[in-house]
Amino acid sequence: MFDDIQLKNYSELHGALDALLEENLNITANLANASALLNHFLKDINWVGFYLYDEQLEKLVLGPFQGKPACTTIEVGKGVCGTAYRGNDVFIVDNVEEFPGHIACDARSKSEIVLPIYKDDKGIGVLDIDAPIYERFDEEDRVGLIEVVEIIKKYL
Repeated sequence: MFDDIQLKNYSELHGALDALLEENLNITANLANASALLNHFLKDINWVGFYLYDEQLEKLVLGPFQGKPACTTIEVGKGVCGTAYRGNDVFIVDNVEEFPGHIACDARSKSEIVLPIYKDDKGIGVLDIDAPIYERFDEEDRVGLIEVVEIIKKYL
């Protein structure tokens, strides 16, 4: 469906994501397609996906993703994902080795951005993106990916 489309900027990504997700209201299918689209669009990344909050486990659990196999659970408040989720705050980490308590699922990852997903004050999970280079993510990524999360939330 998107093989021939070359998305040039976040605005185009947002339009493509909205069109892709409106076809299906299943959360797993939508998050799988969102991670695939982000993997196609974003350059210099090695992992993109979702960790979803499991109320019974009281942990974040691996959801749809693109990349190498990953950690299956993350405690709330631990690592970049758990910290971002607990504080409902976007984290950009220029060097993951300098983040206290960083959880290394892929040793190639050097930088990371994590965006919490909350809807109606209820924690859903996080969007996690890793890169094999330092300082990969910037303000443009933060703003563009916040809008990605907003689009995803419309279909949850």
